[in-house]
Amino acid sequence: MLIKLTDVYKIYGEGLESEVRALDGVSLEIERGDFVAIAGQSGSGKSTLMNVLGCLDVPTYGDYELDGQDVGALSDRQISRIRSRQIGFVFQGYNLIPALNAQENVELPLIYQGIRPAKCHEMARAALERVGLADRAKHRPTEMSGGQQQRVAIARAIAAHPPIIMADEPTGALDSKTGKEILGYLQMLNREGSTVLLITHDLSIAATARRLVRLSDGKIVEDVRQEVDWL
Repeated sequence: MLIKLTDVYKIYGEGLESEVRALDGVSLEIERGDFVAIAGQSGSGKSTLMNVLGCLDVPTYGDYELDGQDVGALSDRQISRIRSRQIGFVFQGYNLIPALNAQENVELPLIYQGIRPAKCHEMARAALERVGLADRAKHRPTEMSGGQQQRVAIARAIAAHPPIIMADEPTGALDSKTGKEILGYLQMLNREGSTVLLITHDLSIAATARRLVRLSDGKIVEDVRQEVDWL
């Protein structure tokens, strides 16, 4: 089992009248190589769940095992290493640095990992080729369309070959045609063996995943396998 949450709570303002249970007793298991859509409306807890799964936040109560490791027992440094080496993040807003070109944006997290410059360049170039942007490597974000910027963000996420890709509303800032192209890249990565977690409020986008986990008020209210036609 790659991911295992057991009775996880994330509570803000615990004990106060204004207490908010963003996650309210969530238990979830995800196997290696799965493609899971985590869906729900604003305030459902889906973003909080992604932050916990991505080791960006810690539960108030409950247990999280990632690839057999008890995340709650790890140091901040160990958790940071997991984020950089085991998880690739793709966000709605791309999160690219405007002053850097596509190649440099993809290289940056590799540099933080301590990979030597020549290897960083090679890995970044290969990742841009995988998303069809080798010819735009020297372009800055302002010189690219939204779809191209999101593909750079995907290249950045996959450059170090992490086993898990977490995509938070990756099509939210794109038109429907470009959004389908981005989903196609995520599906390609899944076919190649990556475990993909897709966070979305849009059930039509969630329908492209092998599995739907739907949240409401911090609880899982649906967890079903889905028939998809892209396999």
